[in-house]
Amino acid sequence: MTVVARRFLVSGRVQGVFFRASTRDEAERLGLRGAATNLPDGRVEVLAAGEDAAVNAFGKWLETGPPLADVVAVESEPADESDMPADFRCAG
Repeated sequence: MTVVARRFLVSGRVQGVFFRASTRDEAERLGLRGAATNLPDGRVEVLAAGEDAAVNAFGKWLETGPPLADVVAVESEPADESDMPADFRCAG
């Protein structure tokens, strides 16, 4: 099993539409750890670490998000796995 970590920046209508809670649910379903945080500019930052295939599937899910969201763009970059929490958290 290859463990990877990624940082996603999700743009669009992603605040006030249960995006973080839905993201946490999807991450937990896939066995990932990390965090989802609202940013002041309206985006959501999502950190995820876990099995490579699960992180890739999660990235695909973020492109659509939950039903009330309107995702416009998802930027992705490698992240440091050691910076990830032991579970999946939502903040701000």
